[in-house]
Amino acid sequence: MEADTAGRGVIRRAVAGQRRDVAVGSLLGACHQIGEALVPVLIGLIVDRAVVRPDGGALAIWLVVLAVVYTLLSFGFRFGARAGERAAEQAAHQLRLDVVRRVLAPHGGAEAGRPPGALVNVATEDARRVGAVNMALTLGIAAVVGVVAGAVLLLRASLPLGLLVLIGAPVLMALGHFLARPLQHRSEAEQEQAAHASGVAADLVAGVRVLKGLRAERAAVDRYRATSQASREANVRAARAAALQTGLMLTLTGTFIALVALVGGRLVLSGSIGLGALVSAVGLALFLPGPIGMLAWVGAELAKGRASAARIADVLAAPGETTGGTAEPAAPAAGELRLNGLGHAGLDALDLTVRPGEHLGIVVTDPADAQTLLHCLARRCDPDRGSVELDGVPVTELAPDALRSVLLVAEHDAQLFDGTLLENVTAAAPAGADPGPAMDAAAVDEVASALSGGTGGRIGERGSSLSGGQRQRVALARALAADRSVLVVHDPTTAVDAATEARIAAGIRRARMGRTTVLVTSSPALLAATDRVVLVDGGTITAEAPHEDLVRDHPVYRTAVLT
Repeated sequence: MEADTAGRGVIRRAVAGQRRDVAVGSLLGACHQIGEALVPVLIGLIVDRAVVRPDGGALAIWLVVLAVVYTLLSFGFRFGARAGERAAEQAAHQLRLDVVRRVLAPHGGAEAGRPPGALVNVATEDARRVGAVNMALTLGIAAVVGVVAGAVLLLRASLPLGLLVLIGAPVLMALGHFLARPLQHRSEAEQEQAAHASGVAADLVAGVRVLKGLRAERAAVDRYRATSQASREANVRAARAAALQTGLMLTLTGTFIALVALVGGRLVLSGSIGLGALVSAVGLALFLPGPIGMLAWVGAELAKGRASAARIADVLAAPGETTGGTAEPAAPAAGELRLNGLGHAGLDALDLTVRPGEHLGIVVTDPADAQTLLHCLARRCDPDRGSVELDGVPVTELAPDALRSVLLVAEHDAQLFDGTLLENVTAAAPAGADPGPAMDAAAVDEVASALSGGTGGRIGERGSSLSGGQRQRVALARALAADRSVLVVHDPTTAVDAATEARIAAGIRRARMGRTTVLVTSSPALLAATDRVVLVDGGTITAEAPHEDLVRDHPVYRTAVLT
């Protein structure tokens, strides 16, 4: 119920934002429908006034009138459809922006429990379906006008026929709405399965190299085949429901029109209406299936739109990973980082002060604890106990986007993007900044030399044209080029050879001179270049000293970094 209510709110906003185009499209569409309804009436008048009693002058005049009506109804259809389509596309575009804005929101949370492919499906297909509600409303309003116009004209020709239409059309509309309900439920299931299939496909493509290395291609293909089959079956069920609804509506509509024709024929035989009125009545009877059938289509589109709107509303209403925080950090930032009794998941009572400009190494024996520490520093989660402070201010009091303008946490699995090498390195760099020092520090010059276009060479989606070590160096260069006051880097050289790793260790030290840098790693080369190293074992700090001293005196540390 809550999802349906939220979905209705999404639809209302999508329609309200394009009310002008919807109104214009509906008005022009109504003119088109009225013109369509007038055509059989005019033909009936021509039969009565220029054919039954031959009159060449009257025939010419009425033909001109008929041509004008055709011109106007053609104009109404062309520009009304254009306005409706514009409303649909603009609403879909705005919804896509809303979804992307929510996914990229500083507080995060929209991607929780959703694979990337599912979010892409919401931002594309679901947004398109909700946007199409504007087109459906435009055509639906025009169709209602068409039915009313047909009924009024029939009333003028024959009261019984007009009453028949006025009573029968609302009944058909109510049946159409009732028959659309199963379609909405099946449409929801179809979209869920399609989103899941997209997510599985995205995950498999992203990990194709790993799959090949494990020789697990068959298992991956089987997994996607099962997911795709489920999506296909959901799509077939939705299509079957749509076909059933359409078939039933066509049957009901055909029966209704046959009834109108039968009553009209009996009235002609009884002499209640003339030949021209009969032609008009038959023409209107043939015209009415169009707007009535359009109303059935509108019902189906609204059902699909409601299902997609509920999915969009679910993403937009997703709770953030963190809440609160509006303060701005000190400017310029000194770069002091302090952990006060930090406790979260496996971490317990961590007390640590990173001095401004210090080059600190942190070795965590449990990878899960390392990940928790990084998430707390990046404020992807708030600790259960204690606090993290930046220059004396708890990070929970700082606005997330303002915090990240000062403190950057570059995680081990940082993703690259489709584009050139230089575009990836400078993605977060200050405007006009020279990326050369960062690229030199991360040994990216070797990566550039391996590309046909150098720094202008494209690296493919997620850096697919690069090796693992090359991707790590580009990601590290991007983090260094961002030039934050505080930089936290997690295992930036696990896929790099020893000689390059030693060069990078010296490069990071040189590039970050005078600014706070934290290296969460077990690399001896990187740790040897730090001012001091903190060992976190069992979720708490157990040792703190320069790298050489810990290697010599601490067995747990020696095991963590040398084995």
